[in-house]
Amino acid sequence: MALFTKRHNRGTRNGRSGAHPVDQMMPPGKLTAYGVQHIAAMYAGVAAPPLIVGQAIGLTPIKMTLLIGASLLTAGIATLLQSIGVWRIGARLPFVNGVTFASVAPMLAIVSQHGQDTSLSIIYGSVLIAGIFAFLAARYFSQLIRFFPPVVTGTAITLIGLSLFPVASGWIAGQDPEAADYASPLRIALGAGTFVLVLLLNRFLKGFLNRIALLIALVLGTLVAWPLGAVDTGTFSQAPVFNFPTPFELGAPAFNITAIISICIVMLVAMMESTADMIALGEIVERPADERTIADGLRADGAGSALSAVFGGFTCSAFAQNVGLVALTRVKSRYVVAAAGGVLIVLGLFPVLGAVVSLVPKPVLGGASLVLFGSVASSGIRTLGRAQLGDPFNALVVAGALGVGMIPIIAPEFYEHFPAAARTVLDSGISTGCIVALALNLLFNSGARRKAQLAELGEDVDEKSAEEVTMDSGEHVRPNAADLDEVGAAGQEAGPVPAPRPMQSTHTTESTQ
Repeated sequence: MALFTKRHNRGTRNGRSGAHPVDQMMPPGKLTAYGVQHIAAMYAGVAAPPLIVGQAIGLTPIKMTLLIGASLLTAGIATLLQSIGVWRIGARLPFVNGVTFASVAPMLAIVSQHGQDTSLSIIYGSVLIAGIFAFLAARYFSQLIRFFPPVVTGTAITLIGLSLFPVASGWIAGQDPEAADYASPLRIALGAGTFVLVLLLNRFLKGFLNRIALLIALVLGTLVAWPLGAVDTGTFSQAPVFNFPTPFELGAPAFNITAIISICIVMLVAMMESTADMIALGEIVERPADERTIADGLRADGAGSALSAVFGGFTCSAFAQNVGLVALTRVKSRYVVAAAGGVLIVLGLFPVLGAVVSLVPKPVLGGASLVLFGSVASSGIRTLGRAQLGDPFNALVVAGALGVGMIPIIAPEFYEHFPAAARTVLDSGISTGCIVALALNLLFNSGARRKAQLAELGEDVDEKSAEEVTMDSGEHVRPNAADLDEVGAAGQEAGPVPAPRPMQSTHTTESTQ
């Protein structure tokens, strides 16, 4: 049937070592270099949410530094849980976790409702409960994977890439249209130059240098921007050398039912996005994410979020830009991401080192990210290539899901007058697109409708042959040469094998099963 798809956690093996590329260990130097490259791709995304929330609460510069350090530390712990794994916690894929930006709006709402004095404690209490909720719900939420054939998976992966392009363009042009340097020629030139540099380095560098082309481009872009006055050294000069976050240092958890519900909704959205990211990553590294992998990964999201609340961070979820980095560099080892998690922990303990990473100008990071995010979208398009979009029903699934999913991406205020709880879901193009893709796949690709479609095409097939002719994504199965040779060999005594009729190859049923 087109409604369900089975996934098995298998992949190609490396003929030299017998290990899957995901499980390959690398020399320490390469691990560190590749890990730092992941940090460079995601640092701004980790630091931005605590910076925004901290400013809304009115934290002092010292407490702001502690908040950012706690977010880096807990992102590192969550990343280690995902990549290395403990028991049934962790997808054991090159999967980077960090503070999800989806939680920013609900946390700002909590600040406005409860004031600056108690809001941080309420946020921590809500994140703690939401993390426990995600951990317990992971087993059941992961069962949704059976509803993700290629037509749904490809749409979700494509939306992940497309939804990130506004982030990259915002880093290049700036976030404040009223700022004097917003979309200035200097910012555009730095972004465009870095974009071209990433492409050229990937084209002409070989071997190890090719794998760290993004890191080289970021360093060169920063060096070019420095004499032009585009590098902000203020954070570096104010950052303390060392700080160890202690449990509940920034506030003991307090519990408010409304706040808990809002953050739990955020956690559901994050689980949906993490599921899509794990499916995308599984396709890229050639180890498809099965139901168990999804459940283990979602448990890591929940456990990481709960630990984050203890040490002063916020809700943790997947970072899609790092999925793009895996696609771009083709470095599939989960130990590289584990090294990145270790570096994140060090940055959280030594804020002065984290400030070094923050020296990369946003336009430089944005230019490089255009390639990263495009790599994610291209992976989705490649997956859609297996979904037989020539079939009108599958084409409608993709068209409807992309149409709805793109609305909050191109028009962020489209749902402005909807309730806040609804906007938590609707403002995520990934979530709305996935929901629509799932619903349309149920509508158009159920067994009865597929059989009706075949009947309209003049095919007189029973239920069994309809399932054999139609694959999970609606693909029509045709026998290959080996199948026909096998049938011919088996039928030599019975006479010649008749030529296959288009769209109806029931005479090869025995050999193709």
